[in-house]
Amino acid sequence: MSATVNAPSDEALSRFVTREARLIDEQRFDEWLDMFTPDARYWMPLEYGQTDPILHNNLFYDDLVLLRIRVERLKGNKTYSQKPKSRCHHVMQAPSVESRDDETGTYETWTPFHYLETRMDEQVLFAGWSRHTLVLRDGGLKIKLKRVDLVNCDSAFGNIQLFM
Repeated sequence: MSATVNAPSDEALSRFVTREARLIDEQRFDEWLDMFTPDARYWMPLEYGQTDPILHNNLFYDDLVLLRIRVERLKGNKTYSQKPKSRCHHVMQAPSVESRDDETGTYETWTPFHYLETRMDEQVLFAGWSRHTLVLRDGGLKIKLKRVDLVNCDSAFGNIQLFM
């Protein structure tokens, strides 16, 4: 059966991206990690319009192993920077499908967002755009690349504890 027959609708792609943000907000990190391909990347560029994650510095350029390490740290009993735990909330516009290739099962979405991260009495607000490269794997969608571009990516930041 070809990928075209099982091609997801634009609405299904949008729901997938929205579900990904909800899993982060609800701190369902193991389910969130399951949304990624084994060779996936989570990329947050340090420069506006950055095109190369290898030859330039990044806020994040994590593979699945590093994402799992971050999740384990968040769940750890001895992670004192997470006592009490950080919480977050995504407010997103509807994801738009920027490109689709039903033959290869590859799709790209773009989603403007505001993201609030809080711990104790400190709140930090971020704004930006997320781009997801989604692929069909084993009959379902997976994230091959999540790129998060912050409006103020070149600002000085404190610790970003969770995932946008």
